[in-house]
Amino acid sequence: MTEYTADVVVLGGGSGGYAAALRLAELGKDVVLVEKDKLGGTCLHRGCIPTKALLHAGEVADAARGASDIGVQVTLSGIDPARVRSYREGIVAKKFKGLEGLISARGIRVVAGAGALEAGPAVRVGDDVYRGTDVILATGSYSRSLPDLEIGGRVLTSEQALDLDVIPERVVVLGGGVIGVEFASVWRSFGVDVTIVEALSHLLPAEDVASSKALERAFRKRGIAFQLGRRFASLTQTADSATVTLDDGSELVADYVLVAVGRGPVTAGLGYEEAGVVLERGFVQTDERLRTAAAHVWAVGDIVPGLQLAHRGFQQGIFVAEEIAGLSPVLVPDVDVPRVAYSHPEVASVGLTEAQAADRYGSDAVKAYEYNLAGNGRSEIIGTSGIVKIVRRVDGPVVGAHLVGDRVGELISEAQLAVGWEAHPEDIAPFVHAHPTQSEALGEAFLALAGKPLHAL
Repeated sequence: MTEYTADVVVLGGGSGGYAAALRLAELGKDVVLVEKDKLGGTCLHRGCIPTKALLHAGEVADAARGASDIGVQVTLSGIDPARVRSYREGIVAKKFKGLEGLISARGIRVVAGAGALEAGPAVRVGDDVYRGTDVILATGSYSRSLPDLEIGGRVLTSEQALDLDVIPERVVVLGGGVIGVEFASVWRSFGVDVTIVEALSHLLPAEDVASSKALERAFRKRGIAFQLGRRFASLTQTADSATVTLDDGSELVADYVLVAVGRGPVTAGLGYEEAGVVLERGFVQTDERLRTAAAHVWAVGDIVPGLQLAHRGFQQGIFVAEEIAGLSPVLVPDVDVPRVAYSHPEVASVGLTEAQAADRYGSDAVKAYEYNLAGNGRSEIIGTSGIVKIVRRVDGPVVGAHLVGDRVGELISEAQLAVGWEAHPEDIAPFVHAHPTQSEALGEAFLALAGKPLHAL
């Protein structure tokens, strides 16, 4: 056995882990980063980046189908899965190479292998032990399945769906959350017949109900079917199809079934509890500064209860790095972390839904305004429908923003500033939004809530 020492050992090289390592190195710390697969983790290799590349390919396909409507003569002859895959993998490879360069330039030692936590604190990789003054746990998440539903054959998780080398004719998606609606969206853009099954009453059930309904309207128009309030009961499959039986006895037959029912924390068998870390339903329990119950052991990213988003992992990784360095950083609460589903149309939000705000402050103390993108010139030009909904406290600050429409994910940062800085609509109303842009829709909503609407009634 060989033992090595460092200021900090990071277990996991995904979004939270590598962000922590980079910031620690900036702050002059000696860092060891342990990763069993590839730097960048799920987000770079099997999640955020490759799925958004697929969605862009779908956007191009949809644009080609509708090009003649605006006088551009284009013929869509089909989707080439091999070339789409090459395009996607090229983007991932370029980003991976850039990340490797950043890690190397900062002098971070990368240890390839499966690590496990030991008391001390330390991380064991095979016969070697890497002991740090502090250890950061950042082991990420995996795709969950359903009880009595085995992944394999015609039953896929998002990882296997990315590796498909064919465009199926029919797909059933189990789960109407972000992963489910994104894959449903891209497959429909590729010409696939898609049905989503969601146990709750709306698609994207964590979002404001106005956003969910707007997405459902758009999906109906696109020909994406969905069954709400229905649960999976059983599945049978053959060599070339799968049949899903729902709790009402109805059956859905498809070439493939995508299981998109959420992600679980990767914590089992990694020595966490033996080293004094407390787990609950597999998630690492921390205090408000992301310290675990084990001294000098921290946790970031998807293994910490809350939003499972790459940018939350980035933020937490940077936060813990600065906390270790004694800089007293500020941790943004989950409610103020922006959320985006990159479907067509996109759904973006930050802060409280109207229902959550009413529960917290009382229904009489909350006011909301919804602006339809039909009134926005830029939205009309790019051919998107949708809404901008702003929630405020009566005579108080903005507490939530909810947007639906193509490209609205690019607008959520302005909304995050409004919510995070507790701005009043009256504070924002005087600022000018460039014309014609979709950002004007945010401006119109703020103007309306400030009592001086321009293009809104």
